[in-house]
Amino acid sequence: MTNTPPTAVVLLSGGLDSMVCAALARERGFAVTALTVDYGQRHRVELEAARTIAADLADRHVILPLDLRAFGGSALTADVAVPKDGVGEGIPVTYVPARNTIFLSLALGLAEASGARDLFVGVNALDYSGYPDCRPDFVAAFERLANLATKAGVEGDPFTIHAPLQDMTKADIAREAARLGLDAGVSHSCYDPGTDGGACGTCDACRLRARGFEEAGLPDPTRYSAC
Repeated sequence: MTNTPPTAVVLLSGGLDSMVCAALARERGFAVTALTVDYGQRHRVELEAARTIAADLADRHVILPLDLRAFGGSALTADVAVPKDGVGEGIPVTYVPARNTIFLSLALGLAEASGARDLFVGVNALDYSGYPDCRPDFVAAFERLANLATKAGVEGDPFTIHAPLQDMTKADIAREAARLGLDAGVSHSCYDPGTDGGACGTCDACRLRARGFEEAGLPDPTRYSAC
């Protein structure tokens, strides 16, 4: 009789961080249910990246439509220019209001419905764009909420929120991708890809990603746009 591995729900955007997060969940012995939210993001190519990554790393892949363009309030969901002049101070216009709170709530619902009690999210508090929902106190607070707001939690079957990249730099994450044998080139991080689907190279996400590979001493596998 074989032991069935526990299942973890992993938020999988299609970016490098979420790819590494899914691979770490598998390395830790979890079967992976990947949840990708199609929220109307302008960088639609990341959904194809998520499908490619999930085909390799996930046992089940759920793509959930939730069109946050109805809310707006972000350069990723509204007709607002994506900044291209470097990573600045403060919270940038690419912040999507309450995105990680919304996404983790969806992952929590999927986990409770499917019997999973572990959730993985690829948030990072070091080399990031200043988003408030990437910080350790947010992750800790959401875990407390998860165990107050669910039947499983109040009946003594608690949830754990894993954020394995929390204290890593982008260079650390690039090294982890290499250690795990991942093809980082299939992931997509750019907020404003060209018409050919390639990365712009100048948005915050592109700059942070490129710097990570450079500082890690690894070749940048990103496909950049020619148009």
